[in-house]
Amino acid sequence: MANQATGLKRIVKAVGYSYKGLSAAWHNEAAFRQELVAAVLAIILASWLDVGAIARILLIGSVLLVMIVEILNSAIEAVVDRIGTDYHELSGRAKDMGSAAVSLAIILALFVWGSVLWLHFVGN
Repeated sequence: MANQATGLKRIVKAVGYSYKGLSAAWHNEAAFRQELVAAVLAIILASWLDVGAIARILLIGSVLLVMIVEILNSAIEAVVDRIGTDYHELSGRAKDMGSAAVSLAIILALFVWGSVLWLHFVGN
């Protein structure tokens, strides 16, 4: 059933759905909790570092991307688990691909952080 709300009412409902999603991720996903703690620490460090605006955006954006991909992975896992607990090749593939996406996002964040820190402390 499509949501018939429009305008400000639609925005308020969307914020509520987003809050429910973040709350569900926090309560049900240990990986999300761990990555959120790491992201908060990384954002504090990125805000403290004496780097330019673009570097700061890259540092913070890369850790936020990890969080976004983790939430999408958790959503995929929830849908697969709802369908059934029996093993199915496609279910396993979906979960593995979601996990791979999180891994790639983490690798990207590490590359960004490594590059920015290298340039900041060694490169100039």
